[in-house]
Amino acid sequence: MPLAGDLRTLLRFSGFRRLLAVRLLSQLADGVFQVALAAHVVFSPEEETSPAAIASAMAVLLLPYSLLGPFAGVLLDRWRRRQVLLFGNLLRAVLALGTAALILGAVPDWLFYLSALSVTAVNRFILAGLSASLPRVVDDERLVIANSLSPTAGTVAAASGGGVAFVVRLLVPGGSASDALVVTVAATVYLLAGLASLRMARDALGPEPARVQPRFGAAVAGTARGLLEGLRHVAERRTAARTLASMALMRFCYGALTVMVLMLCRYSWANGADGAGSGSGGDAADDGLKWLGAAVAVSAVGFLVAALITPWAVARVGQLGWIAACAGAAAVLEPLLGLLFAPVPMMAAAFVLGVVTQGAKITTDTAVQSSVDDAYRGRVFALYDMLFNVAFVGAAAVAALVLPHDGQSPLLVVGVAGIYLSVAVAMTRFRRSRSIA
Repeated sequence: MPLAGDLRTLLRFSGFRRLLAVRLLSQLADGVFQVALAAHVVFSPEEETSPAAIASAMAVLLLPYSLLGPFAGVLLDRWRRRQVLLFGNLLRAVLALGTAALILGAVPDWLFYLSALSVTAVNRFILAGLSASLPRVVDDERLVIANSLSPTAGTVAAASGGGVAFVVRLLVPGGSASDALVVTVAATVYLLAGLASLRMARDALGPEPARVQPRFGAAVAGTARGLLEGLRHVAERRTAARTLASMALMRFCYGALTVMVLMLCRYSWANGADGAGSGSGGDAADDGLKWLGAAVAVSAVGFLVAALITPWAVARVGQLGWIAACAGAAAVLEPLLGLLFAPVPMMAAAFVLGVVTQGAKITTDTAVQSSVDDAYRGRVFALYDMLFNVAFVGAAAVAALVLPHDGQSPLLVVGVAGIYLSVAVAMTRFRRSRSIA
């Protein structure tokens, strides 16, 4: 198969293999850490979770450090990216251990969230650095394949980390001690990710010193101006701008459906309709976590399928055509499966959304990477990441207004399908206009 040959060729790049190893370990730890947080915040039998509470938690964990994205980009375009991957993961290991200690102690919620926020904030540098470094370790010819394999493999690693967290919880008693142990496992993997980055030379990932803005203070002070310039830079490249806007809307849809699935797992699919049912509160929470684990697993399979088929699809229908196809498929299949609000159809919907979301993201990553200079790539991807998180939190806020306690909202499912349909139509029209031009 041509794809298998391309993948074998890509893995011959030693720099790519080493960067991929850092990504896999880093995102594996992310998956472990995120499931530990979900178990402690959403599925704790002592807590009564609501859509508004989930939205608030997402806002606390995502918005503050998303707004720091532009500043992260300024630093990322000045610091050696290898050093960012090294010290960023080591710092997360230390912060995660602190979070584990807070889980065991009787501390106010705001202190726990602040600690968790500190761990996830460093992720802003890590993920942007990984994306900005990718063109430094592969040639232009294989950048699409690299964008298919690397971020998708990272997403699968994150899902696998969730699986590791579930296994740990099965092996030890439930409660705060179990959650703290899972967080400690995440800290250990963060440490391994940092050590793995030492296999690359300090300057291997850039940026080139000659292309970096010389005055740090001026760069920080002029961040707002730089953002406007970056936005104009992207706006001049119509394909990149359209794909970014489309991906933000699809991310919004994914965020709204994520909150819905969390509520379904917590209350509709646990033991009894209210999560207490015939079993104890702890049994109901564990049952809900199993459904969440299944949703994460099938979605990860969808991500993997997207990585395999996206290069083939883009080669045949183009970037715009593939994004339109992904959005169109979601517009049709998401309501057909989601309106049943039953576990098995919803697992099928999770697979479909994994394919279409990751397929569109791979295409968007390639469009953005191909359109910006290396000296600005860190800032652009920090902004890209910020846009994603703001869309995700915005979706959670909307879901909090729409969702009932059990998560079953036909209005939300139909509304999300409408957004997918609008993306498919817009991208199809833009593709035709480009063909005519």
